[in-house]
Amino acid sequence: MQLVWNIFLTKLFIRLLFCFKIWYYFKKRNKKVERVNKFFIGFFAIFFLSSCLPVGRYGAPIIPPELKKQIMPNITVSQVQKNPQLFKGKIVMWGGKILKGINKKEGTLFEVLALPLNRKGRPKQVDRSEGRFLVLYKDYLDVAIYAKGREITVIGEIKGVKKLPLGEIKYTYPFLEAKKIHLWELSPERVDIYHYWFTYPNYPLWYGPPYWYWP
Repeated sequence: MQLVWNIFLTKLFIRLLFCFKIWYYFKKRNKKVERVNKFFIGFFAIFFLSSCLPVGRYGAPIIPPELKKQIMPNITVSQVQKNPQLFKGKIVMWGGKILKGINKKEGTLFEVLALPLNRKGRPKQVDRSEGRFLVLYKDYLDVAIYAKGREITVIGEIKGVKKLPLGEIKYTYPFLEAKKIHLWELSPERVDIYHYWFTYPNYPLWYGPPYWYWP
């Protein structure tokens, strides 16, 4: 929660700075300061407050309200691998990339490469993982849509572990029974957005390196 508020305050500060910069620019060039003040106060109040509302990781819309309080946020894949009995019956929210999907009599079984989640609950694009886990969804899902490489976030109950062959070894997979599976839309191509920090004399905004990328 502290991280969420830090992000909120940082975004709020940036928008306040942006608003002040534009207000100061027009103030110097417009004699009707009172009219300019009223316009910009109303406009920018809506602008930065509407875009700075904090959203916590577990406030994301992918989580049903009835499951929100049941989720244990600090249980990891590696912890369950080491001590499955300790965590059996707990509800977790894990996510990652689908490695394999199989339609079985009891439902649809996925093998997932676990990835850390961002504050919206979506798997991050990183090159580290705590391992793999299995998740069973007790209904039919089309594995052509829930295909290899697609990102999912799972809310499920820990049922234990399954030891299955992985190459030439036996791998310990934490096993979840899914209560909800969210399939994320395909990520758009990366777009570079440049943020410049020094000002030109006659322009209200700022330009210069470095750049950030979005999303």
